[in-house]
This record gives sequence, structure tokens and C-alpha cells, in this order.
Amino acid sequence: MSLGPLMLDVPGPVLGPEDEARLTHPGVGGVILFSRNYQDPAQLSRLTATIHALRTPPLLIAVDHEGGRVQRFREGFTRLPPMRSLGRLWDRNPHRARVLAEQTGYVLAAELRACGVDFSFTPVLDLDYGASTVIGDRAFHSHPDAVAELAQELVRGLRRAGMAAVGKHFPGHGFVAADSHTELPTDERPFADLALADLVPFRRLVQHGLAAIMPAHVVYPAVDSRPAGYSEVWLQRILRQELGFEGAVLSDDLSMAGAACGGDPLARARAALNAGCDMVLVCNDAAAAEAVLEGLSGELTAVSLARLARMHGRPGSAPWKRLRENPDYVEAVRAVSALAAEAAKLPLLPDPTSPPNCSDSP
Repeated sequence: MSLGPLMLDVPGPVLGPEDEARLTHPGVGGVILFSRNYQDPAQLSRLTATIHALRTPPLLIAVDHEGGRVQRFREGFTRLPPMRSLGRLWDRNPHRARVLAEQTGYVLAAELRACGVDFSFTPVLDLDYGASTVIGDRAFHSHPDAVAELAQELVRGLRRAGMAAVGKHFPGHGFVAADSHTELPTDERPFADLALADLVPFRRLVQHGLAAIMPAHVVYPAVDSRPAGYSEVWLQRILRQELGFEGAVLSDDLSMAGAACGGDPLARARAALNAGCDMVLVCNDAAAAEAVLEGLSGELTAVSLARLARMHGRPGSAPWKRLRENPDYVEAVRAVSALAAEAAKLPLLPDPTSPPNCSDSP
């Protein structure tokens, strides 16, 4: 059975019969995990092994695990710093910031891969304009070159541990104050302004072989009246043709308020896929996921399957116990933990009222 175009969630730390039946539906291609799916590394490893064993090729398993306030798995995992802490370090010592960005990516990916998670939705490539609380300290920096440099090093660390990267939120969510979890933001800037700033990190990482991109639920009316995730202009003309992106496009959560302009759940999924997404996410809404599965017909195209194949975690990743005995990992954990502890003492923007991406529930 091939993979389908829908990534959905599961309710708890183990799979029940209904969960297994849903995940074997041909329309499903992946599972996104949340904090409610986690108890400890051993339990997580059992859960991911169960999910992977359901299908051939195995379903993709993903998580929002960036660092800072967006870290789904905490107890037993290394505390990761918010990306802004790397940007602050960049202002003092760019070389040290690059080293720590790579080590952060390595620790992040090595721990997830040790537990069977294929990839995380990271890095955030948005610029920190000081306007968006939903982005806030998740962004590396306000300067596009700093974001591109630090993100590239983090991606290098992910790859070292056998994990592909997902750049988000294309073409940039940092300028608008509105939160796409609760409303549809509009960024009125002309394309030239976006091209000279927000698009720079995306362009640079695409040139370095970025495996996947997540578009924003944001409207840029100077370019298109539709949000980027529903826009052929953004996903096909600009991203594919002008930037030369050849990786996978995965939608942001279609259950978010910013995606509501697309219609009912099935209409949203069709709009995103028709615009150029290879896989769509429907999170924390079982009825919506069922509606999408009932209405979508057919499997992924050969092109989409080839793009998504890169998102499977590299085989041979070290299991949890052996990872803890790796001196490179131990050294990286010490450095990353020290940065996280330092960041915890610094004033940060307040957390948004809703969690980032695919809003979690207890």
C-alpha cells in the first residue's frame, strides 16, 4: 500500500483498534505526534514502532519539536533553547552561534531518531520583526542573513543525526501580528519587500537542498488573494519555478482558523493539494480527518512520493542507550543545555494563547 496525502494525529500514548484502522486507510500518509502522545523515551519508541509496522512503506512520523516553548517531548529529552537565543549569541560571537546551532540540530534530531520519529517541523525561517507573538522567540533573528546562516547550521546538525528539515512558514509569518491559529493574517507588503528580506532564508536553504517547506496561512494580497498554502502563485510559480525548490510541500494544520477561508475540511485539503502541497495536515479534529479521508480519492503521485521519500528518517540511527554513550552527543548536550539554561534567565516575549502549529490539546 502506497502512502496517502493526509497526515493526522492520534489521541494517546498507545494505539487503539480505531486508531490502527484509520492509519491503514490508503488516504493516510503520516502521523503527527503531540505531548499527549508522550510519556518517556521507551514508550515513544514503542508507539513509533507500532505505527511504522502498520504499513509498507511505513507511515511518516513527525512532530513540532523546535526548542524553547515548542518542544513536545520534555521529560527524558534534552531541554532545547529557543532559536532566538542563538540569534542573541550571533550578535556577540557568530562563530560560536554557528557551532551551537549545528549542535542543537544534532541533539534535537538524534534524540527523536533514537525514538523512531522521522522528522520535526523545523527550522523556523521567519524573521523576527517584533510584531508576532506566535513567532516571537521561535525566530532566530531579525536579519535574513543571520537567519539563513543559523538555520543552515541547524539543518546540518539534523542531517548528521539522520533527519530531514522542514523550513517554515513560507514565505514568512514574522511581519504580521495576527495569529493564524485564531484568524487569517494579511501582510500588505509588496513582493519586492518580501523578496529582499523574508524570502532570503528560504532561497538560501533551497539552494542547499532543503527537503521540505511548510507554507503560511497568511494572505499577501500584493501577490495573490489566497493564503500561501492555497496559492499556486506562491507554491508553483514562486517556490518551484523561481526559487527552484524540488522538495516536499507540507501544509500547515488545515484545522487552524487561518485555513477556514478554504471551505469545509475536504475543500481545504483539495485546495491545498491543487495549489501544490504534497501532503496536508488535519490535526485535533477527528471528524474533519474522517471527512477528508472519505472524500479524497487516489494515492499520491509518483512525484509527491519521491519528494516525501526523503522525509523518512535515515536507517541505522543509534538507539537511546547507545546514543547516551556517544561522546559527540554528550558534548553537544552539555553545550546545548548550557545555552538553554542561559536563555531561560533572559526576558522573552509572552507565550501566545494558542500553541504554534497544529495546536496541541492535553
